[in-house]
Amino acid sequence: MRIALVTESFPPDVNGVANSVVRVAEHLVARGHDPVVVAPATRGAAPELPYPVVRLPSVPMPGYAAFRLGVPTRQLTATLRTVDVVHLASPFVLGAGGLSAARSLGVPSVAVYQTDVPSYARLYRIGTEQAAWRWLRRIHNLAGRTLAPSSASVAALRGHGVQRVHLWRRGVDAGRFHPARRSAGIRRALAPGGETLVGYVGRLAHEKHVELLAGACALPGVRVVVVGDGPAAPALRRQLPGAVFLGARHGAQLARIYASLDVFAHPGPYETFGQSVQEALASGVPVVAPAAGGPVDLVRPGATGLLVPPLDGGALTAAVAELAADPVRRARFGAAARADVAARSWAAVGDELLGHYAAVTAFAALPAAVAA
Repeated sequence: MRIALVTESFPPDVNGVANSVVRVAEHLVARGHDPVVVAPATRGAAPELPYPVVRLPSVPMPGYAAFRLGVPTRQLTATLRTVDVVHLASPFVLGAGGLSAARSLGVPSVAVYQTDVPSYARLYRIGTEQAAWRWLRRIHNLAGRTLAPSSASVAALRGHGVQRVHLWRRGVDAGRFHPARRSAGIRRALAPGGETLVGYVGRLAHEKHVELLAGACALPGVRVVVVGDGPAAPALRRQLPGAVFLGARHGAQLARIYASLDVFAHPGPYETFGQSVQEALASGVPVVAPAAGGPVDLVRPGATGLLVPPLDGGALTAAVAELAADPVRRARFGAAARADVAARSWAAVGDELLGHYAAVTAFAALPAAVAA
């Protein structure tokens, strides 16, 4: 099949949507399919890839200029005219245009819900949650089916009137993210006094609420490590005294940092899935996260980590302190964490996705009377 992946974000952007689209495209190539990515134009250096990437004009998002919104053009329709299936990654602006074009061309589509846009709209004051849900409901109900990454996302979508919702989780590179990557050298550099390393990996943006790690920074014998970059970085350097900021890291270096942590802490309550949480678990690191969104599916409280009330900095600090004080428990949680996610390969979830493509394609081929 020839599949168009219409995405609101793509490398060099660093976020969950961009990463998952890359993984999907890689899997399609590996299985002998022919992907083409349609994405917003970027100001950074785009990577060379073994499949075509069509870049459409883009504009800064109001309230968050670092994120650019793709503008649907005639080139989008021309591209979709050549494909068998349209995959819409976190559709909102460019994705809405892609879905409209797909329907006009009679091309079956799958819409993937990946971003808690209603919460972002409220946080960045670019509209109301209700308006965002109305727009999302309109977009997703025009797609052949919607794929959501967690049980919380499935419930939220159905609760707001989205139809034909299916659960489709994310994979993890369990070979790259592995406890064996633990590095004595990294630990000496980050914790020269033998401190317990508590880490966060992800974008540094307002919605991630990384500032809630301030309490952990004050714990005796604990060193907080922040990996990532974003618009909130300058403020966080002031709010997290004593934390080590490593900037964005990738590939094998990132895997070594994950595995060298003692506890992974993810404060943000707006994750539809939580890929960094899953990568930490694959690295054999226990996780502290809010009892909201994707982490509810990923973390087994009292077995692979601890879940705390969302946006409760005191509870987050207490959970980190609890694990920091008990290395035996951390080791037990870490081993269970690795076992939980080791089989969640991108190949397995990629094949599930191909099943969804086949389903919408078969439905689209039915006579109108039967499909109705």
